Amino acid sequence: MKTLGVYTKDFSLYHDIIKGLKKRNVAYVSLASPENLPRRIGVILTSQKEYHRIAHGKKVAVDACDSIEYAIDLALQKLTGKELYAKISIGIDPGERPGIAVVCDDILLQKLQVDSPEKVLSTVKQFLQCYPSKETYIRIGHGSVINRNRIINSLIPLEVPIEIVDETRTTPAQQKRRSIRDSEAAAVIALLSGGRVQSTLPIETSRGAIKNIQRWSRQLSEGRFTISEKTALQVLKGELSLLEALQKEQKSI
Repeated sequence: MKTLGVYTKDFSLYHDIIKGLKKRNVAYVSLASPENLPRRIGVILTSQKEYHRIAHGKKVAVDACDSIEYAIDLALQKLTGKELYAKISIGIDPGERPGIAVVCDDILLQKLQVDSPEKVLSTVKQFLQCYPSKETYIRIGHGSVINRNRIINSLIPLEVPIEIVDETRTTPAQQKRRSIRDSEAAAVIALLSGGRVQSTLPIETSRGAIKNIQRWSRQLSEGRFTISEKTALQVLKGELSLLEALQKEQKSI
């Protein structure tokens, strides 16, 4: 099976690439030279400066991409050799730190966890750019209603069909780390069908929901402070991420 190769003399970029690959558990080979490559090298991750020096047909200039993550996505897509998929399903396990997975033509290409519901939109956009298809679906678990609805409302402008699916029994064994459980649940969700979302969904702004956001803020700030009810309401409505809310409150102290 073909694998990724990494070649660059830019130490800082090399470090960032390797860190990104290890974080996602993607196999790679560090290359001392772009010549006489091992046969198993399918795509090379490199820099803009060194890009044209590499004769290998499939390569990605990492520092020309929006992020290391996007560059890796692009390299993985090139590695499959497919320019257009028949069907792509993006699964989302909603929560304060959502799990996301992309399944292309019934093959799981990747799964990950993002830091907040607000990060889902940029990640989904990235998937849509990397994996063009004839048919695309976004499928999201029915739980964690507040976060679920915030995510759905952010995705509606993409004009991609969104389905809410029953995520009961999608979460794997408790022995695994939470980040792994959430991303694996997202992979299962991607394969399920559900009810189509027709319009934006209401965001619950009850006192209990506000208190919940305040509790999370207290946990994230390690007990140093709690965001105000007004700011917590902005988080609930998706106007601020929880991290932005913490930064805002911190400045006002």
